[in-house]
Amino acid sequence: MLLTLVAVLIGLRLAAQLLLNALNASAVRRNAAAPPPAVAAIMDRATYAKTVDYSLAKLRFSSIEEIFEAVVLAAAIFSGMLPWLYAPFRAWAPDSAWSGALYVLAVGMLLNVPALPFDWWGQFRLEQRFGFNQGTLRIWVTDKLKGLLLMLLIGLPLLWVLFNLVRWVGRAWWLWGFALMFGFQLLLIVLYPKLILPLFNKLTPLAEGDLRQRLLALADRTGFRARTIQVMDGSKRSAHSNAFFTGFGRFRRIVLYDTLVSQLTQPELEAVLAHEIGHYKRGHIPKMLAVSAVLQLGGFALIAWLADSPWFNAAFGFPSAGLAPTFLLFGLLSGVVTFWFSPVLNFVSRGHEYEADAFAREAVGGAGPIVDALRKLAQKNLSNLTPHPLYSGFHYSHPTLAERERALAG
Repeated sequence: MLLTLVAVLIGLRLAAQLLLNALNASAVRRNAAAPPPAVAAIMDRATYAKTVDYSLAKLRFSSIEEIFEAVVLAAAIFSGMLPWLYAPFRAWAPDSAWSGALYVLAVGMLLNVPALPFDWWGQFRLEQRFGFNQGTLRIWVTDKLKGLLLMLLIGLPLLWVLFNLVRWVGRAWWLWGFALMFGFQLLLIVLYPKLILPLFNKLTPLAEGDLRQRLLALADRTGFRARTIQVMDGSKRSAHSNAFFTGFGRFRRIVLYDTLVSQLTQPELEAVLAHEIGHYKRGHIPKMLAVSAVLQLGGFALIAWLADSPWFNAAFGFPSAGLAPTFLLFGLLSGVVTFWFSPVLNFVSRGHEYEADAFAREAVGGAGPIVDALRKLAQKNLSNLTPHPLYSGFHYSHPTLAERERALAG
């Protein structure tokens, strides 16, 4: 019955993903010939036609990728491959935290291999076709190797500690496991811009000049005293643009993509930064961390319950006792359930975006600069401006451009 339920959940998620893609493609085609007036005011015909082509190409690619991922997941779950791979690790060091941690990482890396051609095609064919890819094969391969090394250096010790917690603290291990993982998440917020991000991108201080003075003045008058404003060389991989801030307290810093700096005017960049500061001033970061904490705590409680239930591991061909198989199965299968809750999380995230937009409007003295920035970014990134409501509900953490403009005008 459990295997039947898993098969149904995998099938339902795939069917929903394909249906959402089809609905979104239909909405894009329906508006292709005669874009809504709000869209016509933002893009010329040639840019809009390219946006339509880009949106449809991504949807076709997404559908193929989702079918493939569902097949790989089903094959891993139902073929007996996972317990077959577990046997030599268990024989090498029975009940060892090291063998369990190595097994989980090994399976994770193995299941990522079939996705590599899709990742390559997405960057070097699809993104290249529409002028976004600026990376090289060497950078792509190097990124993969660095990610693999980080997984081993960080993931292996973390899993070893998690699997040892059962031996160290007994049945309350999952509470300590949650504390460990959530504490590491907070630590990573501080360490990421200092230790991990520089492994992939070069960060340089924003050059002295009018733009730097303008942005620092905005930070001062909004009470957001960042230690530095840095520019990231995002252009070495993609023409897409972004801005964000990382860390908290005295460790926070503002990061602008170099593509963003080149695409926007100073007032528009000021508005974008004001939007990012709005997230901080409205407490969105701690709110989302609180949501993450609740979800993580629930996840650890569920893993502990499943690990104590002899029927769970055994249903998939594993020995009934063993925390590593439970962790692996939970990680592989949780997505078929959490997918259905993504509209709720996206609804919360979109509410935060509206609040940050309103903050930016007040900080820069009007909606004009933020609207201009949003329009320009939509043009440069070929954003889909007419998504189907159901598709945007499941996939969009940000409101559409038209929705944001209406809210800013209100």
